[in-house]
Amino acid sequence: MAQSAGAFGWCQRIGVTLTLGLFGVAAVQGTYYYSISRLGVGLSILIQYLAPALIVLYEMVRGRFPSSRTWLGVIAAVLGTALLVGGVDHTALHARPLDWVCGFASAFAFAFYIVFSKRGLSRYHAATVLFYTFAIAGLFWAIVTPPWKIFGAHYGPGLWLMFLAIGVCSTLLPFALFYGGLRRLRAEETGILATIEPVIAVVSAALFLGEGLGWIQIFGAFLVLCATLLASFQAPRDAAITAERV
Repeated sequence: MAQSAGAFGWCQRIGVTLTLGLFGVAAVQGTYYYSISRLGVGLSILIQYLAPALIVLYEMVRGRFPSSRTWLGVIAAVLGTALLVGGVDHTALHARPLDWVCGFASAFAFAFYIVFSKRGLSRYHAATVLFYTFAIAGLFWAIVTPPWKIFGAHYGPGLWLMFLAIGVCSTLLPFALFYGGLRRLRAEETGILATIEPVIAVVSAALFLGEGLGWIQIFGAFLVLCATLLASFQAPRDAAITAERV
């Protein structure tokens, strides 16, 4: 009996990590980068950060109606992101229906990743989920783009260092911190907090790359910051709810 329970638990863990690795990490990255190449950066960011609204709709379907604070946070996050990233890139004017499907698929994949990660983190340690999901996603992309093709491109040392920096500082570390927050917050609140990413990107580009930052973008950043504050301040009752298993 104990062996059967152990085998069932192992199969369950494999199922969770496979689902998160393929339909979470791999799907989010693949659809998002494809969307950027076809629709442009600004529009792709805006579409992907519709995820908090999708999560709220999902919770409503399950009979869990969000508070007015959550709704205000979602509206402020989406509107602020729209103002922050600016208008539609000219590349989107020639996009095919498939390109738009992939763009909106990135929002659904991101929403699914947040919700299902919340479920996985209620059962397993964050480091365990992070290791296996990234290993599975890495194996998937290694099949899509075999390592010998990458090494055959003969990239220079500087570019390899940049790949390493992106892998550690822009992927591994953010996802680890993301899981840390997701263990303590609701899925929709975590999605709202994630919209701080384009704010940091735009402000960093203005400070370090000399890119312009207009008043509309500043107002958009202000709305996103207000949204993150709304998502951050939980009432004691809400904090207790987030501790339950999902």
